[in-house]
Amino acid sequence: MTMRCRDALLCMLALLVAAAPGCSSVTENTQVARPGAPGAKEPSPVAARQRQRDEMVRAIRGYGLEDKAVLAAMAAVPRHEFVPPAYSSSAYDDTPLPIGYGQTISQPYIVAEMTRQLRLGPGAKVLEIGTGSGYQAAVLTHFTSEVYTIEIVRPLAEEAEKRLTRLGYSTVKVRCGDGFNGWPQAAPFDAIIGTCVAGEVPPPLIEQLKAPGRMVIPIGEEPGNQYLMLIEKDADGKMHRRPLMAVRFVPLLRGDPTAK
Repeated sequence: MTMRCRDALLCMLALLVAAAPGCSSVTENTQVARPGAPGAKEPSPVAARQRQRDEMVRAIRGYGLEDKAVLAAMAAVPRHEFVPPAYSSSAYDDTPLPIGYGQTISQPYIVAEMTRQLRLGPGAKVLEIGTGSGYQAAVLTHFTSEVYTIEIVRPLAEEAEKRLTRLGYSTVKVRCGDGFNGWPQAAPFDAIIGTCVAGEVPPPLIEQLKAPGRMVIPIGEEPGNQYLMLIEKDADGKMHRRPLMAVRFVPLLRGDPTAK
């Protein structure tokens, strides 16, 4: 066979293969689907808006907070999933936001600092008073799987439990009830965190705090006279209190405003 005949035969075979049913060119097979196009994979809720979370973490570091574990947790939890859609564009601003029923999601820096003050170790059991949308509880799961949280507003408690499960924070135990009374069935706790302000530390929470243990909770009557308090119980059961900073939180409710 001459060189010319062989080349002609190869060209004919190539044309036949290209025309065969089910065959396509390499260019067509390797075409990448654009985001939002049919067949394209949407980013997971946790991966979405990572750049904004990183910017939020930089803002938190601006306060002098350098705890690597806390900053990593704040960079990982998708805050935009814990705010109403109307406030999604502001989800990563360093500010509290309303979540309905007169409640708020705390300022990111405050969430980070309160978490840092708890000094949670692996396996620590922590109780949160005031679940809200579930954001603080989600952050706490990056330190321990033993997270218990109480919310008195039933719609918030139910929505938070569903949201936490959907986002993969299914180890969080959510209960609808009066946070003033704590969670005696699960006590004692290595740490307790309060995300609503009371006039004084509820005695049941002091009883349910393990010795040694740490509690971070806002205390005060008036909006302009509230302080974030660190309360430590030593190995002998003696209490030590120290104010950390002036804050402004929603009040600790003793009844569900949505109950009929």
